[in-house]
Amino acid sequence: MKIEESTIVETNDYRVIIYPASRTFTPKESKVITEKLYDFLATWAAHGKPLSSSFKIEKKQFIVVCVDEEIEAASGCSIDSLGGIMREIDHEFQLGLFDRMKATFVENNEIKTMKLQDFRNGLKNGEISQNIEVFDFSKNTYLAFLSDFLLPLRRSWAGIYVD
Repeated sequence: MKIEESTIVETNDYRVIIYPASRTFTPKESKVITEKLYDFLATWAAHGKPLSSSFKIEKKQFIVVCVDEEIEAASGCSIDSLGGIMREIDHEFQLGLFDRMKATFVENNEIKTMKLQDFRNGLKNGEISQNIEVFDFSKNTYLAFLSDFLLPLRRSWAGIYVD
């Protein structure tokens, strides 16, 4: 019997929480952030049950935390404790991790972050090209993160700001 080749890719999808900094991390900051998150995630639990989780620093500016909720779901308290360690990191390095009134995009192969109002005005008056790609930090699954984290302006959330 011959087994036909399949185009189906099996993968677990993970819950994703993205913390976008307003600037890139220095190598020392990346090292400290990695150490703190490694230590935290080793003991991260929901209702006393360990969470299967991991993280990565993406583009030297974004902290992406993943949780396999098929094994154990993250609870409100566990998400709060993650927020606590992230606030500590944010406070220590002044990263703007919780500032949601900003836009981060790629223009001329450079990652730029600016206040949302300045971003809208820059698009409107032509100071920012419409040929940019925009990051979307609202992705909450790993598959969505992989496919739609960085999109052309018109396909992104910021597409509402252009004609």
